Amino acid sequence: MINKTNYNIMSTKTPWWIRVPVLFFLIFGLMEYFIDSGDKLAIIEYPITQFFLLLVLMILIAIELILASIENIMFQTLTEEGKERYLEAKSKKFEWTWAKNLMAKLTKSRSIEREGEIVLDHNYDGIRELDNVLPPWWVYLFYATIVFAVVYLVRFHIIGEYDQKLEYEQEVAAAQLAIEEYKRTAKDLVDASTVEFLSDDSDLAAGEKIFQANCVACHMADGGGGIGPNLTDKYWILGGGIKNIFTTISEGGRDGKGMIAWKQTLKPVEMAQVASYVMTLGGTTPANPKEAEGEIWVDPNAPEETNGTESETEETAPEEMEQAVDSTNVAMN
Repeated sequence: MINKTNYNIMSTKTPWWIRVPVLFFLIFGLMEYFIDSGDKLAIIEYPITQFFLLLVLMILIAIELILASIENIMFQTLTEEGKERYLEAKSKKFEWTWAKNLMAKLTKSRSIEREGEIVLDHNYDGIRELDNVLPPWWVYLFYATIVFAVVYLVRFHIIGEYDQKLEYEQEVAAAQLAIEEYKRTAKDLVDASTVEFLSDDSDLAAGEKIFQANCVACHMADGGGGIGPNLTDKYWILGGGIKNIFTTISEGGRDGKGMIAWKQTLKPVEMAQVASYVMTLGGTTPANPKEAEGEIWVDPNAPEETNGTESETEETAPEEMEQAVDSTNVAMN
């Protein structure tokens, strides 16, 4: 009874070189699942986890060594007959029975011993032919292609649901929308053609910080102008508006006497932020404003204002005519 129990305990179906990696990666996966490390792996974001996994690996190896020692001690307690049975069972190779059965069903191949049942009478210089059946997996796949062909024929050639051109246009349109959405959220991809005024307080605060760090030497802290022009009035040398201001910051001012190009120093998002902040200076009152330079800039994309004088004339003309008619009627009466 003892020998049988020892034999059952010592016989294991899974070898150590499978158990250790499986348990190790299972613990690694649980660690990555429960530790919030953002977009990075926890093992990269938190280096301490590397020491944890090393400790886990050492513990797993130690457990295997302890189990091997226990197995050796228990083996010594077996009788000679038990030892023989144990060694015989251990020498048997593990076989995936279900996989072999599945392969036999999918191929229906005959073993070498049974090839005589399907051999044909043909004999070519000692070479004989076997009458093997088509593998079931191949037959099923062939049937699946027939069903697919029928569905494809009805859908695209009879009903005419859509064609390759329409599918291409739909995918291009979807990709264009995805690109536009990405550009809208990825501020570092902004350029002079796509830049827009940033109205968020965080962007304007960042733009003010950049302005105070880089621009006050020429434009003063309040934008009134010094070496550089006044940024609070309606006059612009190279054009106003977010796109022109962004371009001036990026490419620099006039050759020989304008400011330097900041595109090598500031990121696109930073230039958009400071350009947005500069626009907020318009209409403010600086302490010592510099005389206007350049020309008054009018946004060409701004909606045209309706002519109030013409509207008022059109509205008051009927009233004056009515008054004149009333006066005439009074005089005649």
